[in-house]
This record gives sequence, C-alpha cells and structure tokens, in this order.
Amino acid sequence: MRIATWNVNGIRAALRKGFDDAVQRVAPDVLLLQEVRARPDQLPADRADPPDWRVLWRPAERPGYAGTAIWSRHAIEQLSSPKDDPEGRIIHARTAGVHVVCIYLPSGSSGDHRQAAKEAWMCDFEKWARRLARLNEPVIMGGDFNIAHTEQDIFYAKSNEKNSGFLPHEREWLGRLLDSGWHDVVREHIGDRQGPYSWWSNRGKAREGDRGWRIDYLFANKKARPLLQQAGIDREAALTVSDHAPVWADWDA
Repeated sequence: MRIATWNVNGIRAALRKGFDDAVQRVAPDVLLLQEVRARPDQLPADRADPPDWRVLWRPAERPGYAGTAIWSRHAIEQLSSPKDDPEGRIIHARTAGVHVVCIYLPSGSSGDHRQAAKEAWMCDFEKWARRLARLNEPVIMGGDFNIAHTEQDIFYAKSNEKNSGFLPHEREWLGRLLDSGWHDVVREHIGDRQGPYSWWSNRGKAREGDRGWRIDYLFANKKARPLLQQAGIDREAALTVSDHAPVWADWDA
C-alpha cells in the first residue's frame, strides 16, 4: 500500500495545473492533502466525491485558506482529533487497517502573531501526538510541518537560523516529537545525506537549482515502522502544480 502526502497549494489551482497527472504518477492508495483552500461544495461533483476514492474533507472556516483532506482507495472512518480546528489542519482516520493522520502545521513566516499561533498549536499537538504514537496499532502521520529538522533538511542552513521554520526551538520540538515514538521514514530509508527537499521558494530559481527545504514528512509509530518497504520524495511529479512535492512511502499492508 502506498501512502503519499502533498501540500497542493490550493486544490482548485492544482486541478488546472496537472494534479491528475501528478497523482497518476505517484499512484497512492491513500493521499493526504494539505492547503486545499476550498470547501467540497466549491468543487465539481466528481472532485468533491471523486470516482474510485473515499474522501474526508476538513476545510477551514475562513474561505480560501488552509484546510486538509484524505483520499483513500479503501473504506475510511474519521476518528477523533485533538482540539477545535477552525483552520482545518488535522484529520485522523482509519483506512485499510491503519490509522492515518493528515497534518498541516501553521507557518509563522508572516509575522510574530502567526509564529505565536504556530507555537501554541505545536504545544497542543505534541501532547496528542505522543499518545497517538503509543497506540498498539499501526499509525502513519503525514503532512506539511513547516519545520526543517536538521541542516540536512535545508539548503541554506546558516542563513535561515533566525527564520521561522528553522528556529532552534522549532527544530528541538520536532526532535522531541520523533523521540516520543515516531520514525521519519524518508530519512531512515534514504540515510545520512543532504536532502531530498520537498518545498522550494518561488524566488531565485530555487527549484531549478534544488535549493529547498524538507518540511513535508511521513512519520510512523512503532507498530507501523516494520511495515515500511521504501520511501521517497517525487520532485518531478509536481513541477507545474505546487511549490511542494509529494512525499510517499510503500507499506506491507
């Protein structure tokens, strides 16, 4: 079973730019989407409820903002989330015998007020994620965490040390999350190397030069980790669709 996570930077725009071709290339059985920026009723019927997929939508209350979705080829059941979620940033579900969690962690790059909101969200989320990691069932959590964990996960490490997304305390928080029982399956599969990146700025031809950040992750708890077969990031799948690339992993499930 292949599970992929992808920040599509607006599902309506992505559909116009080649979303279907990218999904066909990645070929997931379960697809975790972030930053959908639309309600189902704003989409054509075959997109809100696409053929051959079962879909859970979690739109934000604010129009055209944030929001998440899970698309599955299998029957899917929505489960509980940790808190009120007016920005539509978490979906917890069970499908194909595993728990899947779709996460869109806030960005703090637009100012101090958003950084404060991001850190409050991180605090609440960490407590819930620690409990989820201890479940005696396979749990796979994926999404855009808006944090590059180590210097291997960002092209310009030194010049970004004071920027949201690579602040020391953010990186420490992500380290604590992993230490609580989560495995970063792409890093563990690919090993000790620079990159691969999952997001690139639209400035300065960053994508062409592969000067990016790895801020999109798939994490597995202790029960799910032995099921991992392979994992990666498909940079080429979404060159025209989004500033993020799909992250995928294959599981023996």
